Amino acid sequence: MTDFTMSKDADGIATITWDVPEKSMNVLSFEGLQTLNDLVDDALADEAVKGIIITSGKADFAAGMDLNVLATLKEAGAEAVFDGIMKMHGVLRKIERAGMDAKTNKGGKPVAAVLPGTALGIGLEIPLACHRVFAADNPKAKIGLPEILVGIFPGAGGTTRVARKMGAMAASPFLLEGKLSDPAKAKAAGLIDEVSADPMADARAWVLSVGDADILKPWDAKGYKMPGGAPYHPAGFMTFVGASAMVNGKTKGVYPAAKALLSAVYEGALVPFDTALKIEARWFTNVIMNPSSSAMIRSLFINKQALEKGAVRPADVDDQRVKKVGVLGAGMMGAGIALVSAQAGIEVVLLDRDQAAAEKGKAYSADYAAKGVSRKKITQDKADAMLARITATTDYNDLAGCDLIVEAVFEDPKIKAEVTAQVEAVIGEACIFATNTSTLPISDLAKASKRPEQFIGIHFFSPVEKMMLVEIIKGKETGDRAVAKALDFVRQIRKTPIVVNDARFFYANRCIIPYINEGIRMVKEGVSPALIENAAKMVGMPLGPLQLVDETSIDLGAKIARATRAAMGDAYPDGAVDEVIFWMEEQGRLGRKAKAGFYDYDEKGKRQGLSEVVKAQYPEAEDQPDLVDVQHRLLFVQSLEAVRALEDGVLMDIREGDVGAILGWGFAPWSGGPLSWLDMLGSEYAAERCDQLVDAYGDRFACPNLLREMAAKGQSFYGRFAPEKSAA
Repeated sequence: MTDFTMSKDADGIATITWDVPEKSMNVLSFEGLQTLNDLVDDALADEAVKGIIITSGKADFAAGMDLNVLATLKEAGAEAVFDGIMKMHGVLRKIERAGMDAKTNKGGKPVAAVLPGTALGIGLEIPLACHRVFAADNPKAKIGLPEILVGIFPGAGGTTRVARKMGAMAASPFLLEGKLSDPAKAKAAGLIDEVSADPMADARAWVLSVGDADILKPWDAKGYKMPGGAPYHPAGFMTFVGASAMVNGKTKGVYPAAKALLSAVYEGALVPFDTALKIEARWFTNVIMNPSSSAMIRSLFINKQALEKGAVRPADVDDQRVKKVGVLGAGMMGAGIALVSAQAGIEVVLLDRDQAAAEKGKAYSADYAAKGVSRKKITQDKADAMLARITATTDYNDLAGCDLIVEAVFEDPKIKAEVTAQVEAVIGEACIFATNTSTLPISDLAKASKRPEQFIGIHFFSPVEKMMLVEIIKGKETGDRAVAKALDFVRQIRKTPIVVNDARFFYANRCIIPYINEGIRMVKEGVSPALIENAAKMVGMPLGPLQLVDETSIDLGAKIARATRAAMGDAYPDGAVDEVIFWMEEQGRLGRKAKAGFYDYDEKGKRQGLSEVVKAQYPEAEDQPDLVDVQHRLLFVQSLEAVRALEDGVLMDIREGDVGAILGWGFAPWSGGPLSWLDMLGSEYAAERCDQLVDAYGDRFACPNLLREMAAKGQSFYGRFAPEKSAA
């Protein structure tokens, strides 16, 4: 069986159908590309064929390129990547020209694309090379070019065609942001041509009725001018200046794909179309050979998908999908958990101490749904159905019949223990109990349960409906069914799970607290707060450590510091940080919520700038450190904790370490995560740099034994711990 097949009918239409065997979605391989090429040659050479339709044998058109193909090309080197991309350009250009005479632009055969559903990446680039794109009227379908989101850009002509079709400004949301649209919005934007109740019938009618002028692409016609102006046109010049500023403002120069894409569009707009395709291929090769693209593809696509599909799920446990969930505590976290559960079609019992609090928690979902209706993202009927699934109550007896409990009450062990006992008095024997906590040890909390093997931690990140990561924590006695239940629940609510073993701060907070502390420590040392914050953003962190602690609140930091100091005693390492935190707390500078923290805020809570009050208390030193030193302090302090978590057995899979870091707290996504970043540096250099940082700043940068051993052996994390390596 082949990926593409062709049939010809009595009307003279050759229909090429894309249907990759044994895959739920079509993806393009080079074998498939060659088959497509041969079928197009056949159809163009056959005098009986009047036109061609390219469609899918599946419910969707295509999900994109087989990323394993790109990985194989990269291993063969830059020349192989460039040649492979140019081969792709050749096939798509053949479809676009469709046998036209090079001089007269006449004599070609019309080629239509029919999209029954979703068309992404190469699944849109092939249709863009066709002469007209017909999409089914399927509001669930997604159409777009999301490559930028995984560290590459559309390299099979999509960048050049969309820019020339729409103009650089109109194309930017689709190219630089990876915007996906339903068919109606894609047509309105000019990305596709038709939305139809019967796209195949309409495509057939079009193929049989058009002439030479209807199939000539604008950029192949004489006198073509780029919409919005080419770079040398006054309007176009301003567009590209603005685009360059926007890209650099958003990426701070650390995402190579965005800069390469803009370069391909700019340089391509100055030359004929076929030369522009070569320029696109050159820049695409540049990005593919950059280690950032490989790391982003691996973490944000391959590994993320693997975790969402159950890569770490206990294999011998049957389906544990949740039918009815009890959410205890209707505060911000509980309300968010109730919302995402109801959205997933799960019946929800939202319980709090008094009815008003429970109703307020349900109102959170009502407000969210109302906004969705007003923005036409959800119908009123679906909003009503979602709200009907949430029961707000104070009665523990309403929890009867729940197969999962998610407790989200105050971070107080005594309160959690009381709630656990009350719940277990009414729930069934098979019900799994999950506690939502960011810091409290799961094994200790499980002591309040009569069934510790059915007790597990689920750490949601705030706000629940926006944050993609959920950290699942196994206590010492947590059983496989509880793990499977938690994983299946997280999959139902369309989040990405990681599973870690119980330890202080689990994984996410274990890494993010040192990042915040390092920023505060530098303030105490006299490092300019502006340097700290900008160094963090310039190395890819979404928020500087000072802004992050303002958002999470200074008093929470002080509470964690006191609890950690009490637990660790003389081994507590962060006295210098506490001095700053406790002073801020005494001054009432508790962060955004108090409209005063490391930053100043206006009455509406809008950030105004770094505080002069803090600068006066901790004056800036005359000599400021090197930018790279500041960046290394901020990244190493997180990455070394990730290594220690792996070393200690808290992390059980390096994929979870990288995916969790990016989705949980935004660790420099361009790097693929902390372990990927250390692999980029190389274990030998990383160990050496640890020693330098220890000499300059202290033992918190001490090289973990695992990293030291890997340096001695010349190993990498993905070379040593990747799942296929472990299996071998």
